[in-house]
Amino acid sequence: MNNMIRDIPLFPLGSVILPGGRIPMQLFEPRYLDMLTRCMKQQSGFVVVLLSRGNETGGPAQFHDVGTCVDIVDFQQLDNGLLGITVEGDCKVRVLRNWQQADGLHVGDVERLPPEPGAPVPGHLRELPSVLKALSRHPVIKDLGMTLDFEDARAVGWRLTELLPLEVHQKQHLLELQDPLERLENLQALLETLDGS
Repeated sequence: MNNMIRDIPLFPLGSVILPGGRIPMQLFEPRYLDMLTRCMKQQSGFVVVLLSRGNETGGPAQFHDVGTCVDIVDFQQLDNGLLGITVEGDCKVRVLRNWQQADGLHVGDVERLPPEPGAPVPGHLRELPSVLKALSRHPVIKDLGMTLDFEDARAVGWRLTELLPLEVHQKQHLLELQDPLERLENLQALLETLDGS
């Protein structure tokens, strides 16, 4: 499998998504509407990267170099007249180089990161799937239609990283980890901090 993806659109956001996760997005800037058209024609995705400086709309933006390649799984016209899309995380990638097109769209060459090894959730971390089950009952989470796996350490860690009320820099750190058990240990420590605050 070729690990390189060249000339792929990059979408700097104020949040992170991991493989298997879903997030709804609203598109209104011409550069992103053009990007959507291109993705639909080519049946390809784009990369969501976390902003480190700047904002999601207009102006210069700096972003982290590890993000997630996403596929568009749904789109519709929203009541506010904007185009709404739902994207699903496919694989984690590292941005090797990037540039900004004349229309302001960020584009780059990325490499797929190695898949994380599968592992069951260890006994001493069994509280984490229970927390995920509780979060998954929320109507907003249900509406995303995600497939949830409460046994696999990768899946539990990925979903908790997205859904827990953590600082974005903490979420980025958890995204960048390649060991699912290390991610769960980190999440357990962060949960204990949240409980204590």
